[in-house]
Amino acid sequence: MTRALVTGVTGQDGGYLAERLLAEGCEVHGLVHAGDAHADALRARCPEVTLHEGDLTDESSLERVVAAAEPDEVYNLAGISSVAFSWQEPVLTADVTALGVARLLAVLSRRRPDARFVQASSAEIFGDAEVAPQDESTPLRPTSPYGVAKVFAHQLVGVHRAQGMHAVSAILYNHESPRRPPTFVTRKITQTVARIARGQESELVLGNLEARRDWGWAPDYVDALLRAARADEPADYVVATGEAHSVREFALAAFARVGIEDGESRIRVDPALVRPSDPSLLVGDATKARKELGWAPTVSFEELVGRMVDADL
Repeated sequence: MTRALVTGVTGQDGGYLAERLLAEGCEVHGLVHAGDAHADALRARCPEVTLHEGDLTDESSLERVVAAAEPDEVYNLAGISSVAFSWQEPVLTADVTALGVARLLAVLSRRRPDARFVQASSAEIFGDAEVAPQDESTPLRPTSPYGVAKVFAHQLVGVHRAQGMHAVSAILYNHESPRRPPTFVTRKITQTVARIARGQESELVLGNLEARRDWGWAPDYVDALLRAARADEPADYVVATGEAHSVREFALAAFARVGIEDGESRIRVDPALVRPSDPSLLVGDATKARKELGWAPTVSFEELVGRMVDADL
């Protein structure tokens, strides 16, 4: 039986990944920090998952968890997940998202050097990219503390791969689902539009409406993580749909789902919500993942938005 360790197991991707691994008959272990408010919900959905308390900022706790789980596969999904928060807490972001990966890889090198490791990287490593779409060879130009921390982790994975570890960096573009926290603009949009449709709110307040992102369906991206972990040779992979849509388009698609035709008039821009630096166009070229992993997205942009709105209704 394959034993898998998932950090960030109580998050959006972690939950989907745990469910997928369990369905395949794997023994699943999850890393949670003390007092994780989402741990009980995960236990209710996936009682078979063995949870271990630990923290990416505490190497001794990672040592204990790895020793207990003895994983064959390790998926690192933990870390600061908000670009906006990284501007407020850049040092904490570096400690968790960058140095946390260094600690985890160091422990695996000692304890489980043959384990397959997958790092959930981010399109934010490309930041102010000079070309679009971006692929695995695109220069790294992060524009936020979050992006810088992800670059550190991404390149450290490559260093360990060069030393013989089966280490993979999956460069995930934005991916959403009804499990996305409301601190993310996509879920904020779908929750608010659902409330407007029910007459509970009157307007949707957003920041930069023209920011464009490559949005995909989260379970599709979890499928890519599994395929990358089990590929014959470790490599880096861009995981993306290849389509870019603006925040405005996302909002209007949500309004359309609930039959509101004048959605544009329900949107108000608040300058305070505009980020200090916001990459204008991030869209990925997943040709390598398609060819080498046989991966492809299965849910369209409009259907993704619709599923989230339906869940919030």
